[in-house]
Amino acid sequence: MFETAGLALTTLFATIGPIGVSAMFAALTTSENSEARRSIAIRGTIIAAGILLGFALIGEHLLTGLGISLAALRISGGILLLLIGIDKVFARSASGTSTTEEEEREAETKQDISVFPLATPLLAGPGSMGAVILLMADAEGDLTSQIIVVASLLTILLLTLGALLSASKLQKHLGVTGMHVVGRIMGVLLSALAVQFILDGIGQSGLVGA
Repeated sequence: MFETAGLALTTLFATIGPIGVSAMFAALTTSENSEARRSIAIRGTIIAAGILLGFALIGEHLLTGLGISLAALRISGGILLLLIGIDKVFARSASGTSTTEEEEREAETKQDISVFPLATPLLAGPGSMGAVILLMADAEGDLTSQIIVVASLLTILLLTLGALLSASKLQKHLGVTGMHVVGRIMGVLLSALAVQFILDGIGQSGLVGA
């Protein structure tokens, strides 16, 4: 139980990245007043929660319908998470969770960024979607473990909401160096978890004999 919770919390914290998202949120809402920022943060988090919970509940069935095996998901998801982890270690913007320059320019011209780019791809991006499906797949057949994964997801989203609501203060207190240090630590942990996903996928695929 504790192992499942620890794995889920660590993986989701690293893929969603509350601290990094809060920094991006602060940059995108500099012209908004505190009430508008609060409304955008809450709405964006709720939308992201709906997307990620949807993937947690039906993601595996969707993959089955597309003919994608769990082994393939573990390997591909592990590779994606590994790339995100490496980016975090070297303090680079992770392509699986960040926006492109064109998307950022589009977001800056809109008054409401709660759906795009906050809810997706910053919160509910390819990395976090894949992580949720993988975690639920690992907990398959164990209702308690699945509940723990969902509870962990909601916990990280609540933590992220808190970071968004205090984005300016968090950025000011941690500074650029502090945010990079936290990001690098989570990057190392995420990379290790990603490699484990890849190894599990290879083992499940039957490509390597016992």
